[in-house]
Amino acid sequence: MGKYLQIEPNAQKPKYQQLIDDIIEKIQNGTLQRGDQLPTINEITQSLGVARMTIIRAYEELRERGIVAAQHGKGYFVASTDVQTTMHVFVLFDAMNAYKETLFHSLKEALGDNVAINLFFHYHDLKVFENVLINNIGNYNFYIVMPHFNEDVSHIVGQIPKEKLLVLDIDIDEFDNDYAVLYQNFEENIYSGLQEALPLLKKYKAITLFLSKNQFQYTPNGITKGFKRFTNDFDIDSRIIDNLEVDCIEAGQAYILFLESDIIRFMNHVNKKGLKLGEDVGLLTYDDTPIKQILGEDGITTISNDFQKMGKIAGRMVRNRQKGKVASPCSLIVRGSL
Repeated sequence: MGKYLQIEPNAQKPKYQQLIDDIIEKIQNGTLQRGDQLPTINEITQSLGVARMTIIRAYEELRERGIVAAQHGKGYFVASTDVQTTMHVFVLFDAMNAYKETLFHSLKEALGDNVAINLFFHYHDLKVFENVLINNIGNYNFYIVMPHFNEDVSHIVGQIPKEKLLVLDIDIDEFDNDYAVLYQNFEENIYSGLQEALPLLKKYKAITLFLSKNQFQYTPNGITKGFKRFTNDFDIDSRIIDNLEVDCIEAGQAYILFLESDIIRFMNHVNKKGLKLGEDVGLLTYDDTPIKQILGEDGITTISNDFQKMGKIAGRMVRNRQKGKVASPCSLIVRGSL
């Protein structure tokens, strides 16, 4: 009986997802009707050579979506031919800003129709992060989590079943390739971005990295590591500050900022001192947003991930239940501020 379910052993898509897709397709084309009994786990194992846990995982996901039902001692049956049943996805971001809005809308579009997304925020509060996540385990079909903390949170995030989890933007070193992780390599990204910008940076005598203490801004350890490595490798005078005042801004220096509010404050300080952006002082930012394209005379130079593309990749990884760690590429966008 199990022989009419089909999988492609060498396909990139996980076998359990292939079983799910095949059952849904057979419901859609009428091969399976409501009330029909599905092949038993033993039948599928014998006919397709698929592990028992793979089959159970496929059936349980279909059961969670209301498409199949389990009867004790009798197996699984088609409970509904409405295969467009909404998939419920939990998304936990640190905070919302312009580039995360781009990421979220791209992700939502990539996930497609019949997906209900509930979006939560933790604002870099570890207790809030833990409470929101733990209190929602078991309530959703899939979880997308942005663990923006410079400490180990694997013991928290690891409570989500790995087959229902996508870790977004930040790598968790303690997770292996059995997990799905789409991350930015912040240390390498800022290093390579600064290296590409080196011809422009050479006209400045020093570089200042400003790390805001604002709760809406998270700065991964990789940023400071990459910055220090770059300035050491190329023998560039540098400093790291956390308080952006007028007295901090000097002619002949380049500055790296993150928050748009800090960028606007910086530019006001520059104007008050009668300095010209891109000539007397340089400005480089991280994570591109629309406003950075128009600020100043010719826009703000930025090292940035492509968040629209990241959202598309994330959606594809969720749909295909893709495992492994995927690095999201970053690039330097040169504008007039440097």
